[in-house]
Amino acid sequence: QVQLQESGPGLVKPSQTLSLTCTVSGASITTAFYYWGWIRQPPGKGREWMGAITYSGRPWYSSSLKSRTSISRDTSKNQFTLQLSSVTPEDTAVYYCARAAQPSTSVADYDYWGQGTQVTVSS
Repeated sequence: QVQLQESGPGLVKPSQTLSLTCTVSGASITTAFYYWGWIRQPPGKGREWMGAITYSGRPWYSSSLKSRTSISRDTSKNQFTLQLSSVTPEDTAVYYCARAAQPSTSVADYDYWGQGTQVTVSS
């Protein structure tokens, strides 16, 4: 069974870079044709797709976050990571990693999810 687990700091100061790691078990992040994404949900709002990385290691990003987002992977650890720079309190959210079986920007297409991790941006 595919399992995903997010990890990283729960508190980040404004203007700093948020870094999260997703550890995958039960599947390889290099297996075709799967796509590994990051999704967030701010308090009181819906889920927002942030970006993803393909099984071959190519990242792509939400146009609204592209200038601040970087997604990479470590195949030796079967992990992929999210970095979001220049954070503000508006970046406070529950952050999820998830898997899709197609190159989608739609949250509904992601079938396996981590439990989510709360990240608060505050000084």
